Amino acid sequence: MNDTTKTALKRTLVGKVVSDKMDKTVTVLIERHVKHPLYGKIIVRSNKYHAHDETNQVKAGDTVEITEGRPISKTKAWTVTRVVQQAQVI
Repeated sequence: MNDTTKTALKRTLVGKVVSDKMDKTVTVLIERHVKHPLYGKIIVRSNKYHAHDETNQVKAGDTVEITEGRPISKTKAWTVTRVVQQAQVI
């Protein structure tokens, strides 16, 4: 009998935090550049994801990496894994 374990690779995305008003939750905007199928112009498509931030350390404007995981709530199945770049305070 062959004991092999399958581990699915979790998706990771990098985006900008647009809202940190919720407790232990941030809204992350993910932008991707795609080519228009007919005209060929590069256009920007975006999605917003709610991500879990256990320590409430991430602020609006930060660039973060999020990882997909099990559902934490109705709209939240992503977790903030690291802060790539902090927002500049002026």
